[in-house]
Amino acid sequence: MWKRITVALVLLALTLSACAARSANQEAVYPGVVEMPTGKTVGGMGAPSYAEEAAPAPMAFPETGEGDFAADAAAPSVERLVIKNADLQLVVEDPPAVMDAIGQMAESMGGYVVSANLYQTTLEGGVKVPRASITVRVPAEKLNDALEQIKAHSDQLPLREDISSQDVTSEYTDLNSRLRNLEAAEAQLQKIMEEAYKTEDVLRVYQELTNVRQEIEVIKGRMQYLEQSSALSAISVDLIADAAVQPISIGGWEPSGVAKEAIRALLKTYQNIVDVLIWLALYAIPVGVVILLPIYLIVRGIIRWRRKRKAAKITSES
Repeated sequence: MWKRITVALVLLALTLSACAARSANQEAVYPGVVEMPTGKTVGGMGAPSYAEEAAPAPMAFPETGEGDFAADAAAPSVERLVIKNADLQLVVEDPPAVMDAIGQMAESMGGYVVSANLYQTTLEGGVKVPRASITVRVPAEKLNDALEQIKAHSDQLPLREDISSQDVTSEYTDLNSRLRNLEAAEAQLQKIMEEAYKTEDVLRVYQELTNVRQEIEVIKGRMQYLEQSSALSAISVDLIADAAVQPISIGGWEPSGVAKEAIRALLKTYQNIVDVLIWLALYAIPVGVVILLPIYLIVRGIIRWRRKRKAAKITSES
């Protein structure tokens, strides 16, 4: 009997909540609808036949537009949440120094360094040059200022500059609505658990309460992530050393395009040939001498021995 009463109360509460929400939505969508004693409406959509009977006198607004302002003020204002991120690739003289400068800039703006990597890359000529990458977060309202300061470290245009923007207002609003509903359900379940006296009823309600609380924590975490991501913009910067992008110079002539690629391939081929010769001279030949020379001497000795034996046999027979 207690179980049936509990289920009935829960269903009744959910039904009343749904009706109240539906009524509130209808009033928000049709604020000009007026309920008539006959059960029909006037002043909204779907009631043209009653316009002559109970049509309200038109309201006169001043020419200054105060009526429009009042209507706009009555509408709820929604703060938009926009996540803005940037991705840059710059050519700089000293990647390690620029990486440190970008990190200090982010901290001075009230942000922080997410990650920073410093490593070396080997060019086709065998030259090793430093390369760095860093990701920072700065206040969203200072994103443009931060990008200008970062690009000031290079005397060239960025090799890549991407700025992305994502509006998450709708997702945040939906999460907020779900959170309010779950918190209301949590309060109802808490009340039901306090009134329950059977152990099995308490355990069942406690399990449902635990599930609701887990969903609440997940939604709160997602909302916090959206808030922080919209408040702090992420900037990822790839720093390339200037020596890594210098053109090939031959007698003052700097080829470009197809000629540059052809000359680079030719130099690479010559480099491979020289590498093979070095391996032959320093590795293959010494190893061959050590392994093949004894085999050659043994085979040669066996051949000479067989020849002498054959010659001696012919002499004895004659």
